[in-house]
Amino acid sequence: MNDVIIKDNAFLRQFETTVEGKLAKIEYSSQERKVFLTKLVVPEGVTKEGFKENFIKSVLHHIQEKNLRVVPTSPSIAGFLRKNRQYKEMLPVGIRI
Repeated sequence: MNDVIIKDNAFLRQFETTVEGKLAKIEYSSQERKVFLTKLVVPEGVTKEGFKENFIKSVLHHIQEKNLRVVPTSPSIAGFLRKNRQYKEMLPVGIRI
């Protein structure tokens, strides 16, 4: 799929990966069977093409494997889901983006 390896840092409530020697993260909170993706942080100066999209995909696949729903409250992640409708089934009932 892609070469982004993520770590779920449950203590800090964020998914992490290293890109070009820097930490990139997606902050989250969870409630019941939902994961709220609240903030995407990609370090300045990252030049790796397609990194942001691949990072989001890796996190979504991780959440999907745990059979959880996703609620994107981060504008950039919501935008990604709008463009990639194949992830639509991961949204909880009644949530539209």
